[in-house]
Amino acid sequence: MQGNKEKNLIVELTFNFALKILKYSGLLEKERKFVLGTQLLKSGTSIGANVREAQNAESRPDFIHKMKIAAKEADETEYWLLLCDQSGDCPDCKELLNECSSIILVLSKIIASSKKHD
Repeated sequence: MQGNKEKNLIVELTFNFALKILKYSGLLEKERKFVLGTQLLKSGTSIGANVREAQNAESRPDFIHKMKIAAKEADETEYWLLLCDQSGDCPDCKELLNECSSIILVLSKIIASSKKHD
């Protein structure tokens, strides 16, 4: 990933996840699952955008707020992926589901840790 001064795990995780979501959404579009593809594309790429925005937060509360938005987007993404997984007629997304769950855990830990330092 370019444009990053330092290596940042959550920034990298969410950026790489967004790339995978782009590909998976394309598969959904090919399967004519337009609504699922669009919803997943919006929420799945928004996680990383909010994490990236948090890196330039104006204060600790602003950072926490932006990370909470990223966590909400991750929860929504997990919901859409679960629908795809359980529907039985979407391309396999178990790897994406596992990755999304890991991102949710990391975001939760970052938020909790940031609150402790307030």
